[in-house]
Amino acid sequence: MGQCQQWIKPRRSGVYLKVLLLGGLSLWTLTGIILPAQRRSAKAADIELARASNPWSFASFPVENFQAYTSPFGYRQSPYGGEQFHYGLDIAAPLGSYIRNWWEGRVVEISDDSACGTSVVIESGEWQHIYCHMQGYVTSEGGRRVMVDPDGNIQIREGTTINTGQPIGRVGMSGRTTGPHLHWGLKFESSWVDPAMILRAMYDDQQATR
Repeated sequence: MGQCQQWIKPRRSGVYLKVLLLGGLSLWTLTGIILPAQRRSAKAADIELARASNPWSFASFPVENFQAYTSPFGYRQSPYGGEQFHYGLDIAAPLGSYIRNWWEGRVVEISDDSACGTSVVIESGEWQHIYCHMQGYVTSEGGRRVMVDPDGNIQIREGTTINTGQPIGRVGMSGRTTGPHLHWGLKFESSWVDPAMILRAMYDDQQATR
């Protein structure tokens, strides 16, 4: 089977993707990134060098108290009947476990009126990361939506910047779900990406830095 390699540089971010076209199958492998501006320290040069060689080691796994991956990205038999395309990765964790922001970015959408339940969407350059089925509710303050989880001591407002690893909610059962889990979705330049591939890249880089 023939193989063609192509490099893509997004319009605004510094992320590079390597696309391996194997026949009709597109396999995306992340090979390098320049992150959005972050706070600099006395060791900023060392940090930037580390990012250049192992960029994904600086990302945050999105769920505490991980139990299992319960539904992968792609076509599946829906628990409600029939076949459907699942635009994310379901990560099971005990009810109330904290959800952490994958990468520093700006909150662009908050809602609680869809099958996604109480949800937050964060934008990091050309990436969007979506967090669904959280606890809490959505209200409005000053014309902007705010996600409030009083028991988790969390309040997330649209338009604010969220740091990598910062708690943004807790695992719940809001929306259409059969059990407590985080539905985690990823988009790159408006196209859905399999989150499992990102987690594998993170794991590889984090192992390389040990």
